[in-house]
Amino acid sequence: MRGEILHYDEDQGFGFLTGADGKRYSFAREDLRRGMALARGAEVEFQPNGDRAGNIFSVRARITGPAEPATPTATSPRPLPGGAPMTPAHFGRNAENGTAGSTGLWSYFWRGLTTNYVNFTGRARRKEFWGFCLFWTIGLAGIVGVGLSVDLGSGIEQGDDLPIVMIGLVVLYILLTFLPWVALIVRRLHDLGLTGWLAILCFLPYIGGLATLVFGLIPTQAGDNKWGPVPAGVRI
Repeated sequence: MRGEILHYDEDQGFGFLTGADGKRYSFAREDLRRGMALARGAEVEFQPNGDRAGNIFSVRARITGPAEPATPTATSPRPLPGGAPMTPAHFGRNAENGTAGSTGLWSYFWRGLTTNYVNFTGRARRKEFWGFCLFWTIGLAGIVGVGLSVDLGSGIEQGDDLPIVMIGLVVLYILLTFLPWVALIVRRLHDLGLTGWLAILCFLPYIGGLATLVFGLIPTQAGDNKWGPVPAGVRI
């Protein structure tokens, strides 16, 4: 898979890259080809293995013979049929509009329920946090509507019985999304340069809602920190 280096610490032998699929992968020194030098923004090929990238090597231009026309590479502009050059392909923060969907609100919510379900590492920007909040709330409203419809269809009269189906569906929904919520708050704290243990404040009585609101409104910390590079799509 093609990707782009986001960050690499030569001293610690650890870094991050983003793939053409919009996902971020971590890697270590032993995942690199021998003699390979890395720089931020360098384009590479790698083999994904979960959230880890392996067998990483840099993309180099193909050597052409004198009678063979030069072949465009990913690092040089490619001409369009009309003769105008194309811009080079980029990923992550340098991505063009073609990969904008990877930083959409629904994309953040869906990844929160799938690949980031119990991901307590890395960083989450404000857009990711509020995108998850938006669709989680929409999902909760849908669950309540479905549960009430079933309860009313079963003949429950208002004030006589509890809406058992609605309550059960809401409790199940909250339980299934609890871990993604905690993981998201931890990553949001990492994005602010804070320890994830402060997520405990969000679950305390009286102050939990205020703490969650404050953590969700603070802008992204400029530059890389010990939890990773600046999230994709953030302009610093």
